[in-house]
Amino acid sequence: MNATYLPADYVPVLIQLGLALGFIVTTMIVTHSIGPKRNSQKKDDPFECGIPVQGDARTPISIKYFLIAILFVLFDVEVIFLYPWAVNFKGLGVDGFIQMVLFMGLLLAGFYYVIRKGVLKWE
Repeated sequence: MNATYLPADYVPVLIQLGLALGFIVTTMIVTHSIGPKRNSQKKDDPFECGIPVQGDARTPISIKYFLIAILFVLFDVEVIFLYPWAVNFKGLGVDGFIQMVLFMGLLLAGFYYVIRKGVLKWE
């Protein structure tokens, strides 16, 4: 299967990319030019969750927060690997099943280690 791609084959992709970028730029320019421009002290104040701003924004945050976030992302990304495996389960056969059991075993061992270290306990 020797396929030769010519630059002309990419013209539809470039046209779609140009149209998408043109739409974005046009939308931003139009909304900026016709949108209301009412600035006030109340409108320019930082706002988050309905809580008034108090203190310095650079207060230290507990490392537990970052550990939980990193662990969530880590285990979430690893679980994503289960979907292609489930779709191709029959095609992978026994070898694929053994590999997934090994993968899940390592995943659960890591999760057990995290629980034993007490990373998920809030104090």
